[in-house]
Amino acid sequence: MMRIVKADRQDLKEILELQYMAYRSEAEIYNNYNIQPLRQTLKQLEEEFDQQVILKAEMDGMIVGSVRAFVDQGTCKIGKLIVHPDYQNKGIGTTLMNEVENYFKGCLKFQLFTGDKSLRNLHLYTKLGYKEFESEEINPKLKIIYLEKEASRDNILKGGKHL
Repeated sequence: MMRIVKADRQDLKEILELQYMAYRSEAEIYNNYNIQPLRQTLKQLEEEFDQQVILKAEMDGMIVGSVRAFVDQGTCKIGKLIVHPDYQNKGIGTTLMNEVENYFKGCLKFQLFTGDKSLRNLHLYTKLGYKEFESEEINPKLKIIYLEKEASRDNILKGGKHL
């Protein structure tokens, strides 16, 4: 049985360790192990914790997934959706995305980004209704794809916990 709740400060070390595991596959795709999620420190994550909402997915007392988000001018900015490699393709990422959108209902839209070679991420986000609205070439080996999803009228009218 999985449950998704807001993370506590004492969860951050475990979430950071999970982040390192989850982002190794991204580093392999781009042949770059110097990406920010693999370099992030616990202190930096603690600073993010003070500025963002961090949700965690737990199963059998273990954190198996997480996602972060904050609101900027009516737009929910979603980042670092992570799922333990042994628990991927079991609906945890989808559930985390649905929960973060529900947490921030009342926002006009939701935005996130991923690399152009991260096909599993792009597939998930597209399946969830996200559409590309911009791209940026970082270097010849990396292009960032920015995606967004307009909130439904009902969702906006319901308001959200961030308000």
